[in-house]
Amino acid sequence: MKRLMQLGAVILAFSLALPAFAMSLDEAKQKLESAKQQGAVGETPAGYLDVVKAGGEAREVAQAINSARRDEYTRIAEKHNIPVTQVETVAGKKAIEKTPPGQFVLIDGQWVKK
Repeated sequence: MKRLMQLGAVILAFSLALPAFAMSLDEAKQKLESAKQQGAVGETPAGYLDVVKAGGEAREVAQAINSARRDEYTRIAEKHNIPVTQVETVAGKKAIEKTPPGQFVLIDGQWVKK
């Protein structure tokens, strides 16, 4: 029983510390442009970033930015009483349109360099 409680305490401590390992939004914003220029992340029609080629901190950057986007899309959807998916679709279209040449966007399931 004592062993089980110790194991539970270790698991609890680890799960509480896990968010500390996540990249902050400010850090992700600072690294986003570089990640896009290197072709590591790209814009999707769903309004979120995705990893084009794994490596470096691409996944962490995408996750931090996507979390903030998800929160903002939810806020907008609730404010206008529309589905979040509608906000995501509009945001995705705008993000793809604004993506500069040389960066990646997801078109029909394929990464395309603009």
